[in-house]
Amino acid sequence: MKRQYWIFVLAISIATLIASCKGEAEQSATPTDNAETKLQTGDLVFVGLPLDFDATDTTDMSSAIAAATGDSTGINYIHVAIAEVENNNVWIIDATLKHGVDRYPLDTFLCDFTLNDGSLPIFDVMRLSDNTNAQKYVENSKLFVGQKYDLYFLPNNNEQYCSELVRNAYINDNGEHIFGEAPMNFKSDDGTFPQYWIWLFEQIGQPIPQGLPGTNPNAMSKEKCLKKVNITLTDYSNKK
Repeated sequence: MKRQYWIFVLAISIATLIASCKGEAEQSATPTDNAETKLQTGDLVFVGLPLDFDATDTTDMSSAIAAATGDSTGINYIHVAIAEVENNNVWIIDATLKHGVDRYPLDTFLCDFTLNDGSLPIFDVMRLSDNTNAQKYVENSKLFVGQKYDLYFLPNNNEQYCSELVRNAYINDNGEHIFGEAPMNFKSDDGTFPQYWIWLFEQIGQPIPQGLPGTNPNAMSKEKCLKKVNITLTDYSNKK
């Protein structure tokens, strides 16, 4: 891809992109008559920001994301999470720097991803075309709860980043991953690494994993096995 997005996203950029929020109120799922437009266990929540999101500082995470990202829809998906609906409560299972791999109420998720100006990013909900094993995939994801966030973005290190968690949890009955992998890209259009990535990997003492196999929310959102569902995520919040 011309400007393939790589996964260093909100999990690391909580300090630069979002305001902290306290409290974990229990969620009440809003019922609807049409199951196709009702949030379901196993749905994936993609968090998106416009391509023109502030990218003025080359040492800032948002700038690094913008420099290495491009999409014809004008939206960058910077995070992906798994939804679970249980007894009319909505829970989120995902991997972030703030929580590691964890399961927590939807309102906590919404608070964590509130932008500095008080607004929310875009939340797009996508569902597997064949959702038969959705509960199984969610139960798989819970097996990773307690693992650390994968700051190194390497496979098979018992740590997870957001789309890596989804890929490792969504495995079919044949033991095959539903979602694919692609070479990771951290470079901007001019072929250079944004200064943020250089700084970050120097801090952790690792080379930038350019070209290694990995996953990212933008590529995952385009998988043919997914379909977008017309759901307003905030309708399921107790803080409406």
